[in-house]
Amino acid sequence: MTEPRLRPWSCRPALRPALRLLLALLVLTLTQGVPALEIEVKVRGLKDDKHEKNVLALLGIYQEREDKELSIPRLEALHRRAPDQIRKALAPFGLYRVQVEATLTRPKSEDGTWLAKYKVVPGEPVKVGSIDYRITGPGKDDPAFPKEFCKEPEKESGKEPGSESELCMKPGDVLLHPEYDKAKKNILYLATQHGYLDYELIRSRVLIDPDAYEAKIEFHLDTGPRYYLGKVSFTQDLLDDRYLGKFVGFEPGDPYDPEALLTLQGKLIGMEYYKKVEIVPHKDQAGAKRAIPIEVIATPNKANKYRFGLGYATDVGPRVTLEWRRRYLTRRGHTFKLETSISEPFQAVKGDYRIPIGNPLRDYITIRPDLRVFDIASRKGNIQTLQVAHSVVTPSGWRRTAGIDYRREQFEISADDKELVNELVPNISWSKTATDDPVYTTNGYKIKFALLGTLKGLISPTSYLGGSARLKWIKSFLDDYRLIARSNLGVTWANSVFDLPASRRYFAGGDNSIRGWAWDVLGPNNPVTNETVGGRYLAVGSLELERRIRGDWSGAIFTDFGNAFDPDFTREVEASAGLGVRWRSPIGQIRLDVGVALTREDRPARLHIVIGPDL
Repeated sequence: MTEPRLRPWSCRPALRPALRLLLALLVLTLTQGVPALEIEVKVRGLKDDKHEKNVLALLGIYQEREDKELSIPRLEALHRRAPDQIRKALAPFGLYRVQVEATLTRPKSEDGTWLAKYKVVPGEPVKVGSIDYRITGPGKDDPAFPKEFCKEPEKESGKEPGSESELCMKPGDVLLHPEYDKAKKNILYLATQHGYLDYELIRSRVLIDPDAYEAKIEFHLDTGPRYYLGKVSFTQDLLDDRYLGKFVGFEPGDPYDPEALLTLQGKLIGMEYYKKVEIVPHKDQAGAKRAIPIEVIATPNKANKYRFGLGYATDVGPRVTLEWRRRYLTRRGHTFKLETSISEPFQAVKGDYRIPIGNPLRDYITIRPDLRVFDIASRKGNIQTLQVAHSVVTPSGWRRTAGIDYRREQFEISADDKELVNELVPNISWSKTATDDPVYTTNGYKIKFALLGTLKGLISPTSYLGGSARLKWIKSFLDDYRLIARSNLGVTWANSVFDLPASRRYFAGGDNSIRGWAWDVLGPNNPVTNETVGGRYLAVGSLELERRIRGDWSGAIFTDFGNAFDPDFTREVEASAGLGVRWRSPIGQIRLDVGVALTREDRPARLHIVIGPDL
């Protein structure tokens, strides 16, 4: 009979889950009621905000100061590491002789605050002693590479390549590692931008001599052979390849430039023909001349695009807009847009058939049918227009649009001033918009000049010639302020204002004219009927000062002045002033203004609400 063997005690398998639960409850009980550590971290001696910001970003004790699970041992460990972290954070600024005096003070009570203090003496920054900058290989003499170790292309500084510039690092400069990284990235970018795709960075390093306390920069780049842009081919079946070739902004044989390919991609996507455009350089097919064939793979966008909108303006009240856009109609990139706008006093249906010409991004021939029906305080009627125009952007940046309109207008201004008029109206306009943001402009302007006229007997019953100028200018200053100036001028040469259809006469008043009055109620009055008949001249101006109050909210004060005039009638200059509130929305400012008609004896106030971009 054998004796039982002894073995270490172990619980039965059935008891193990219960034991784990008991241990968990014990740990939970012991940790209950342990308050989180209160910690205050102070760093003194750093006068530069950039230095302090970088130190706090890398200082572990500062980053974990609000951690509820932070223990005392962990706190003490973070405190011990803090001096090295501070030195590491200051090294990119050339500070290598940093002295740190660190103290950690325990609180006097259990619920008191721990105080971690770090007194920093940054010392003098290390300076660049020498720069060993070399460009070798086939591109060593290419003027695209600066003669010095530069952070940015020197042509942007207005100086010749190789000249002394603040954009280049020089011996005696303080060693700033971010500036070194910028210079390094700039040289590598220039290599790629000018076709040196096989460049080799032989050496790139910064050496610190602790005894001499100076830095030595070494940067050696071998350019390798230069590559060139080859023939462009298109993989798609939507548009004619010859038409797409107009979007290519380079010639085969130009130095290979990735930016040129990105520009091509952006142009094609911007025209909305395609939902996806992939540019594929086939470097493996470059051949002996190192010309890289470029393949453009394009996926067509949906042919139709629809938009529905709701809006409000005091002049027209609630407004509904519907838009249908046909992104492509032919293999030559023709497009069509139909837009409907419906409000109580004004309804419109407008079409726009565009035929790209010249530069397809900006030049086109347009055919525009237009139907408008209006019933406002000063007049009512309807207009049917068919316009054919040629629109291009000039080298100086002006859009010039020259065309001819056939117009059929039926209008009624008063019982004895109503007519049905057919006209053939040649016209030309120049417009230009410069803005830093098309939705919310902080600095910019929009200007438009136009000339139009017609001759009696050429379908038209009368002759006249008109010219107009519109300007809106926005300037920001002192961070939170915007000054907005607006002017609208017009003149028409005709025998009488009654020779002009209603749409060719000038009126004033409304949201974008003289606030404090309703839409187009101002102008010369017929002394017999006392009804506004409109004028042959217009001069309206506005000044507005806006200040940001908080976040996207701002307030404004404004004054509007001017009127429509006619030599055959007497009319005074009208003026208004008021206050406004603005809220910056994703689709533009929502502007709520209260304008007071200063030149009326009763001085009535009128609310104006407008939604949309500034320019």
